[in-house]
Amino acid sequence: MAAEPLKTLFHPFEAEALPLQRKNARVLFLGAEPGFHLPGGFDAALHLVQGFRPHFRALQAAGNTVTPRAEGSGYDAALVLAGRHRGQNELRIAEALERTLPGGLIVVAGGKDDGIDSLRKRINALVPLEASLPKHHGVAFWFRRAGAEAGQALRAANPDLVVEGRFRTAPGMFSFDRIDTGSKLLAANLPNDLSGNVADFCAGWGYLAAEVAVRSTRLSGLDLYEADFEALEAARLNVRAPMEPRFFWTDLLTETVERRYDAIVMNPPFHSGRAAEPGIGAGIIRVASKALKPGGRLFMVANRQLPYEQVLAAAFSSHAEIARDGMFKVLSARR
Repeated sequence: MAAEPLKTLFHPFEAEALPLQRKNARVLFLGAEPGFHLPGGFDAALHLVQGFRPHFRALQAAGNTVTPRAEGSGYDAALVLAGRHRGQNELRIAEALERTLPGGLIVVAGGKDDGIDSLRKRINALVPLEASLPKHHGVAFWFRRAGAEAGQALRAANPDLVVEGRFRTAPGMFSFDRIDTGSKLLAANLPNDLSGNVADFCAGWGYLAAEVAVRSTRLSGLDLYEADFEALEAARLNVRAPMEPRFFWTDLLTETVERRYDAIVMNPPFHSGRAAEPGIGAGIIRVASKALKPGGRLFMVANRQLPYEQVLAAAFSSHAEIARDGMFKVLSARR
């Protein structure tokens, strides 16, 4: 979680560099993450936007109004929590410009290690900044909405992409500008006899599910599970199958998988922010085991150094490595 950048975002209000938002003001908060604390006297009604399912659920559980996409217009102000993805940051600022009233305040903050200084310079070239303030290893800067030109320029600089002429993606998604090397290795080593109900866990924008649909002619069902709302929306466009695929915006580690499958394919994440957390993949392996029918098969790809074999041995009746390259390994297991 972005604990430090969240503090940076609200520091200008705490330092009285900006006035506190009044009680009847409406404030849009793009990229909101759990753990933020409003300064005393900041009484505006917040509308939070967060498309990552675990963050969304935590924010909702705390009693916030939160949606996976921005909704409404005419906001008095907007807050933007910037992350590591330049294109996503710029699109969030474009969203803030489009949804605030003319003259509305827009405050952006992020960590220095995530490129907030270059983002500040980029925005200053499009719309004059009022000021900036460093704090908590980050920088907050702010400006006012004027015309539509700045937002249009940011949209034009970050268009939706079409990868390999087939797949629609957008900045901020995992491997948004190319097919991930590990996923490609897994797809190349999937059996052609997959049949019955098949699921893609951590489906992203749908590459693996699309490959399963093309290669496997005896599917009766194809379900995609993904925590990134925008990636799942892209997958709706990217995956075509004889039957109607189903799409689940789900946190696999905390939400129950109701359906049972004959096979599951997956390229699970193993990072939370910059930190490597192989426990995420291990947890999803256990979820996959429970979601498979007896005799069901799992096919997954992982970085070679990740010790998933022990988890597979505990959760499945058998497992094997079926392929590898210089960076990745493809593992199979049977329930």
